[in-house]
Amino acid sequence: MTEQRLAGERWFLERGLPAVLRPGALVRHLWTRCAPALAGLAAMMAWSMLIVAITGKHTIDINGTPTRTEWFVLATLVLALPSAAALGWLVSRTTDRRVRGAVSAGSLAVVAISGFLGGPSAAVFVDVITAITIVAAIFICTATGIGSVLGWAAQMALTNLASVGGMLSRALPVMLLTVLAFFNGPVWTMAATVSRGRLWLALLFLFFIAVAFLLSGMLGTVRPILHPDAKDDRDAHQLIGTPFETMPDRPRRAALSKAERTNVVFVLALSQIAQVLTVSAMTGMLFLAFGLFLISPEMLAALTGGGRSDGQILGMTLPIPQALIHVSMFLTALTFMYLAARAIGDKQYRQQYLDPLIENLRLTLVARDRYRAVTAKR
Repeated sequence: MTEQRLAGERWFLERGLPAVLRPGALVRHLWTRCAPALAGLAAMMAWSMLIVAITGKHTIDINGTPTRTEWFVLATLVLALPSAAALGWLVSRTTDRRVRGAVSAGSLAVVAISGFLGGPSAAVFVDVITAITIVAAIFICTATGIGSVLGWAAQMALTNLASVGGMLSRALPVMLLTVLAFFNGPVWTMAATVSRGRLWLALLFLFFIAVAFLLSGMLGTVRPILHPDAKDDRDAHQLIGTPFETMPDRPRRAALSKAERTNVVFVLALSQIAQVLTVSAMTGMLFLAFGLFLISPEMLAALTGGGRSDGQILGMTLPIPQALIHVSMFLTALTFMYLAARAIGDKQYRQQYLDPLIENLRLTLVARDRYRAVTAKR
């Protein structure tokens, strides 16, 4: 039964529901549970050391036409995040604790070396403190369950890539509309003159409005399912093949605690946000690529009145016009708002995306009841 209970706890963590677990469960096997995040961090640090070894610089500053070395650095930037995510995913698929423990130890060794050879700053002390802070944050997030929720969000984002085609077809009207904004002179003038901080404030304002739309539509659907009397015995057949299949059940659902209710609602909201945000980000990337192909120095000067031909991304100076970056960010936010508004009243969207989330919630609540029934006897 102990192994079955541990498997059940892993099942909840994989679905971003740490609040369901009994006290103390989150701190068990912390070293091995941190392995995927530590592996991803080690991969990023390895790429950083490679860039420092090749360029001799701890910062990326590419102005004008990139040299051969700078093209290599740009390719490295493109590969760094996907490779780190892929390595973390591969480690997460491993259930052998010895393998995970070895991965954690090796990853910490790479991070420690990078603090001296390839950190984001030329000052070794700053790099070491930064590495220690990030590693500590990984352990804290894993021990508190935040890492479980973030991992679930990342998994949902990757899963949603398979449905990008259908969602992009829904975003097509707004994409056609935003083409007018893409070639609008005043929009480019605004993008060339506005500061990055002020632009982020405007985008966050639009983001919270769109999230409010999503939450208002979702809460009305979810709230009745969380009630103790909403339990349906027909949902139990979905537990076949899970760690909860043979666990005893309760005739009536125990009321969810505030932490559990918050966790469930947050995960459902995050799932929808990740879904819409993934498609919106893809749309923004398309506009960014479109601009890189189309915008020449002469056209950039005509649209912006002499705007910068380079731009800042995550503190790095890259040969991408700042105005193009800002316009792409703005169009991403507009697409996010449009899709969020459609998600509320679009029946086809609800059937394809929201209904499976609701069914998964029913399954989770039945599994939670059985887990609680077993752990209550201990």
